[in-house]
Amino acid sequence: MLLIKNKISKIKEIKEIYSNSELIENFYSNLPFELTGNQIKVINEIKEDIHNNKTMVRMLQGDVGSGKTIVAVISMLNAILDGSQAVLMVPTEILAIQHFNTIKDLLIPLKIEPTLLLGESRSIYDNKTRSNIIKQIEDGEIKIIIGTHALISKKVIYKNLSLAVIDEQHRFGVKQRVEITEKGNNVNVLVMTATPIPRSLALTAYGDMDISVLSEKPIGRKSINTYVLSQTKIAEVLSSIERAIKAGALVYWVCPLIEDSENSDLIAVNERYNFLKNNFKNINVSLIHGKQNQIERETSMNEFKSGESKILVATTVIEVGVDVPEATIMVIECAERFGLAQIHQLRGRVGRSNKESSCILLYNSNLSSIAHSRLKILKENDDGFKISEHDLELRGPGEILGSKQSGNLEFKFVDLHIHNQMIPVARDEAKKMLENEDDKEKINILLSIFENNDAIRLLKGG
Repeated sequence: MLLIKNKISKIKEIKEIYSNSELIENFYSNLPFELTGNQIKVINEIKEDIHNNKTMVRMLQGDVGSGKTIVAVISMLNAILDGSQAVLMVPTEILAIQHFNTIKDLLIPLKIEPTLLLGESRSIYDNKTRSNIIKQIEDGEIKIIIGTHALISKKVIYKNLSLAVIDEQHRFGVKQRVEITEKGNNVNVLVMTATPIPRSLALTAYGDMDISVLSEKPIGRKSINTYVLSQTKIAEVLSSIERAIKAGALVYWVCPLIEDSENSDLIAVNERYNFLKNNFKNINVSLIHGKQNQIERETSMNEFKSGESKILVATTVIEVGVDVPEATIMVIECAERFGLAQIHQLRGRVGRSNKESSCILLYNSNLSSIAHSRLKILKENDDGFKISEHDLELRGPGEILGSKQSGNLEFKFVDLHIHNQMIPVARDEAKKMLENEDDKEKINILLSIFENNDAIRLLKGG
């Protein structure tokens, strides 16, 4: 991991900062909220990295709702002060569009227009408009670009890319991280995750990065009340929701599957959507899941955001990044089937304003002891970092870090429950080996042990 950092992090020429640095001051003065001390500290860490003589490779960990997006925006503004470009790469179209709309509004007072770039098949532009955008990026006319994997397409060439922000980084691999750095000279990299990672895992899986942590919630946010109820209580839940909607609430209702299968007793999202529509005759209900096309998903999301629909029935496609401050109730069905981190992410879709918010975890009968422990932990905790440590104990490292929450980190010798105190020691040893010319042979022997690993093949140019 430290070798990968060396590959990405190169000595760079310190550029002169143009006199338009008052952009940042203007931005601060137009913010409709106050930044936390924690956010200001992290912004300064990133700013220092951007303007020093070595390229940045930094991870920003922030609990759900801790305000990572605004940190990313200010970091991009700091990066473009010398006339260069910055990108924000996210894993899904829903998240890209939402970030684009949020950031576009924030930048209006500065008269900076960001651009949205999605894959060709998913593009919201016609071919001619898309070609013009790609040309403007190549000419350096567009300074801030938000998009999906399209940002690392061979067709997209940057005039002077200096910062790449990667959101929900666990959805991307090392390969994509290196590819975005190869889109410019000495590109600074900031990866962000809303899934708090236990320290022992962060030092191993992300040992190639410096780490910043946002642990404070924005000023005025309230704790989310969490209730654990049996599926048999659904009639009571429906009555409570109806009262809340009449009082102005918006409700997420999350189901784990899109359609029934013969071997599953999980409640399908389509089935629940139809059930809720029949139950609430005078209330609009929307549906969103991964198998819909982009227009259908956007329509459902916009209906919910505007309050035209009061209930959004969804799969875990809404797990990350979706921000509807007026939504104050989250219902999660079959909660015993989810991991702790995933439920915590879903719960974080509410509690994003100064209003009281609730999360209702519905479970089926015959809970296993582990499932019972998980639900109890969630009821008693809203600190994502504490929850991540419990998740590590209950599920093991691979499930927490995998892009599908499984099998991404397999140690050859280490049991993290027993050996976690050795990881900082091992990292220090790795640093010493890199600094010592005589240890190159040792490094090659170590790399040969892991030669089938994608990251190692990347280092070797394979």
